[in-house]
Amino acid sequence: MGSDNGGLPIERPGKIVCVGLNYRDHAAEAGMELPTQPVIFAKWPNALVGPGEPIVLPAGSRQVDYEAELGVVMGTRARDVPESEALGTIAGYLCVNDVSARDLQFADGQWTRGKSLDSFCPIGPRLVPASEVPDPQDLAIRCLVNGEALQDSSTSAMVFSVAEVIAFVSSWITLEPGDLIATGTPAGVGFVRKPPVFLRDGDEVTVEIERVGTLTNPVRAAR
Repeated sequence: MGSDNGGLPIERPGKIVCVGLNYRDHAAEAGMELPTQPVIFAKWPNALVGPGEPIVLPAGSRQVDYEAELGVVMGTRARDVPESEALGTIAGYLCVNDVSARDLQFADGQWTRGKSLDSFCPIGPRLVPASEVPDPQDLAIRCLVNGEALQDSSTSAMVFSVAEVIAFVSSWITLEPGDLIATGTPAGVGFVRKPPVFLRDGDEVTVEIERVGTLTNPVRAAR
């Protein structure tokens, strides 16, 4: 189910559905109230790159940030799926880096442009079958930049579980096989650090998720 050796580990999905503010610790560090229902936004498939492929820093942004996330790949068509049945619709899991140009994101007042630039959605290293991840709410998750752990949390800190997210999204939007859901990021992102930490040419970013794998991408300035 995919390859560890570069290239995308899944077919290009029709939809990339993302969840904002879905970790209690991240909402707290950002000084924002916990949402009362999942906050949904989209990344576009042009952002996808595989393991080892570069995150390309655009010339027009100086605030490119990392976000380690658990990715969920749908295995069946899902519409109005109850929470109790939601995990049964999943084909598997992989690591996602929801790379974000914060200056674009905050200037626009919505998130699509700043999160959908080319190369801004690394995924991998492979699609781990759902049967190998018995509880997606009990996984250590970390992000390392140049070997330093800047995010270190657990999927147990999600505000809305994977099952709750699938139930919510499918109540409004039909999910198709192969669609990718990025389930949110924990505390430690660069823009809230003092001083802020943004990605630079020559950096290396690694997303590690227990049972799911390790996704590493170099960072390169646009040539």
